[in-house]
Amino acid sequence: MRIDDFGGGDDIVFEQLGRAGVVTLNRPKALNAVNHDMILALGRALDAWETDSDVDAVVVKAEGRAFSAGGDILDIYKAGKAGNPRYEFFADEYRLNARLYRFTKPYVSLIDGIVMGGGVGISCHGSHRVMTENAVFAMPEVGIGFFPDVGGSRILSAIKGEFGTYLGLTGTRIRYGDALWAGLATHAVSQADLPLLVEEIAQSGDPDRALQPFRQEPPRETDDATLHEIANAFLPDTIEDLVAGLKQRAEAGDAFCRKAFETICQKSPTSLKVSLVQIRTGVALSMDECMAMEYRILNRMLVGHDFYEGIRAVIVDKDNKPVWKPADLAEVSDADVAAYFAPLGDRELEM
Repeated sequence: MRIDDFGGGDDIVFEQLGRAGVVTLNRPKALNAVNHDMILALGRALDAWETDSDVDAVVVKAEGRAFSAGGDILDIYKAGKAGNPRYEFFADEYRLNARLYRFTKPYVSLIDGIVMGGGVGISCHGSHRVMTENAVFAMPEVGIGFFPDVGGSRILSAIKGEFGTYLGLTGTRIRYGDALWAGLATHAVSQADLPLLVEEIAQSGDPDRALQPFRQEPPRETDDATLHEIANAFLPDTIEDLVAGLKQRAEAGDAFCRKAFETICQKSPTSLKVSLVQIRTGVALSMDECMAMEYRILNRMLVGHDFYEGIRAVIVDKDNKPVWKPADLAEVSDADVAAYFAPLGDRELEM
């Protein structure tokens, strides 16, 4: 297959430079939000380059100030409100996430700027996750009545000290020092060195060798005391116990726990409960099993209330005052949560 046949239009650009297949996300005005055509095009590129003896590595970079701020959420909102939920968009996206995890050649994501949601899905499952001083990582989905999908069940559950649970339930943004410590990033480099790094990878086809002279060791942004707080406060296996613990610590004068408590109380109760089960379950699943689980959750979220209400409040009307239904954790039963994880029958995700 020729590069011209990959598709995606102007939103995603493909080229072969030396020994590297290079992908450029090219929707800077939309913060490189990933749309369906881009997902399908990237999948075709991976299929072609994985078996191409002239390509030793794939490099993914982006134009503008964001690597990718997520999926094309406004299109998903409009389609869902019109009664046409975008099941196939998510199915193809999740298949791509799993495809990246299994990709047999080096896959190098150059993350310079915001990486969230769908952007995480096309970067953080690859072999080399390279972040610069401009990188900002977050999984903020619970804030829009959703859940940390695109493999979040695997990514977040693998992070030590409950740091992944903390990120998933609060949507907190972190920088490259924390990301490197957490294993979200494999390398840290200076933004100024990215063009030369791409040249070196293209010339050698060996990302490990190319990265060596550019590697940095940025300090962790989160201090030891806060990591200790997170490890204890986010250990409970139920949201009720977790929130109660945060509240108790906050009332005792703990500033970090007060902020975390106030942040979590703003999120969708349904999303919080589902997301915690998702993260706790993901640690024991394969990547394909994680994606199948997430697709089950997704199917229920797309016909629910909170996802669309969250997008309305944050992106459409921008009043930042979502009205969650149910509005309280106590109103979301164990049976309600279990329904999100129930099998889909003949609609299960096929890899």
